[in-house]
This record gives sequence, structure tokens and C-alpha cells, in this order.
Amino acid sequence: MKPRTSGSVVRLAAPLRALAQRFSFLLLVVASIALMMVGKVDPALVDAARSRVTDAFAPILDALSRPAATAARVIESVVDLQSVYEENQRLKAENARLTQWRQAALRLEAENGSLRSLLNYKPDPAASFITARVIAAPGAAFFRTMVVTAGRRDGVRKGQAVLAGAGMVGRVIEVGEWSSRVLLITDINARVPVVLESSRARALLAGDNSDQPKLIYLPPDAVATVGERVVTSGHGGVFPPGIPVGVVASVGERGVKVQPITDLSRLEHLRLVDFGLPGGPGEVDPSRDWK
Repeated sequence: MKPRTSGSVVRLAAPLRALAQRFSFLLLVVASIALMMVGKVDPALVDAARSRVTDAFAPILDALSRPAATAARVIESVVDLQSVYEENQRLKAENARLTQWRQAALRLEAENGSLRSLLNYKPDPAASFITARVIAAPGAAFFRTMVVTAGRRDGVRKGQAVLAGAGMVGRVIEVGEWSSRVLLITDINARVPVVLESSRARALLAGDNSDQPKLIYLPPDAVATVGERVVTSGHGGVFPPGIPVGVVASVGERGVKVQPITDLSRLEHLRLVDFGLPGGPGEVDPSRDWK
């Protein structure tokens, strides 16, 4: 009895399956057209249906994406671990070098303190400074100056050194009650006693109204190297030695040109420094250092 029933079902389903295969493409086209018409008539209905389909397939898509996301996180963790390891090795090497330099610095500091005690060395007094904002640059073709918002009421004195960033940019030449005028090292009237940091050759830094002042009175046997730092020598008693001024930019027929260590075209705030030297501003003529 059962085999006959199964055979009857198979015989009945075969024509239906053939009919479905023959008209499947036509049915799909009709269904597509019907969906388009429904979408034109009632877009909200189509959006709701799309949302329900998306919600139905979201768990499946989430389950399928988990292995890929997990693999991506594992790969990212391995890459980060390798980067951390390399950075750790670099920091260990740098720490070892810094430890060596620290030991050398401590040894030199102890040796310096011992030598100072033997020589009865008197350290330089502590410097004080005032920070002022540049409010004008009334320079002309033959005069490079700046006006800052600090004056006599703030303790500014004529001849004080003016610093910006890591180096010296000029000195105070005029002091008012509320403002002061600064002469830059590139001005044609500027003169600064300097020394080449490596060769220790002494010279005078002379401004010529260009972006790079030059060294004059450099000894004939002195050798200036491009890139060598130029610092104040301390002669004249107005400025202490060792203040960075610039670096040697070129050596040629026109002499030794120096590139200021600070970009003078972008000065916004300046430090007016009183180093408290015995021969500082107000006690000697600061023009000895400049003219």
C-alpha cells in the first residue's frame, strides 16, 4: 500500500516540477514588476518589508562576520605586539645610553665642583627676564628694530639682551615707560663679540641689514666650518659667554656669513634678560659690545 502511494505522489509531482521550471523565469519577472509597482504605490510598505528582511538576516550575517572579525583582531594584536617589542628594544637601548651619559654628567659635575672650590670660583648671578610681545617692527631699509610691550615700569633697562627661543636676537636700545625698542643682530649698527664654539676663534658679529650677519675681525689663521655654532664670548661685560647666536652658514670670498639661530621674521614674543653682571646695562656703555 505505501509503495503505491509514494509512486502516485512522484508521478503527480513530476509534471508540477516541470511546469515550475518552465515558467520560473516568467514568474520572477512578474514578481519583480509587482514589487516595483508596490514600491511606487506605497514606499513605506516596501521600506517596512526591507527592514523586516534585514532584521531577519542580521543574526546570520553577524554570525558569519564574527570569524573574520576575530581573525582580523588576532592579526592586529600580533602586529601591535611586534611593534611594542621593537619599541621596547629601542627604548632599552636608549635608556642604556642615557644611563651612561648620566653617569658621565654626574662625574663631570663632581669634578667641576671640586675645581671650582679649588679656584674659589664665583658663579654668575642668577638672570632675571621679562617676556614681552612684539607690537611693531618699524624698520626701514637701513634700520631693523622691533617695539615690545615692556618698559621702564617693568624693569627694562637699556642694553639688556633680548632672547627668543634658543638664542639671542638683539638688545634693548630705547626704553620708554610702557614700551621698548629692540635692535636686531641683523641691523647694520649691531655688533656682538662672539666665539666659534668648536675652534674657539673670537670675532665680532656685524649686521649688514641682510638676513645673515657676517663675522669680522676673525683671525687670519682661524678656520670656520659650515654648521659650527656661534655663541657670545662675554667680552665687554654686558652679556655672559655661551649664549647661542647662530650657526656658520657659508664661508667664501664675501667672508663668513652666520645664520641666526632664531627666525627673526617670525618673532612674536621676546625675553628681555638682565644677567646681573657687574658690567651690565646701566654700569658701562653697552655700545662697546656692538659698535
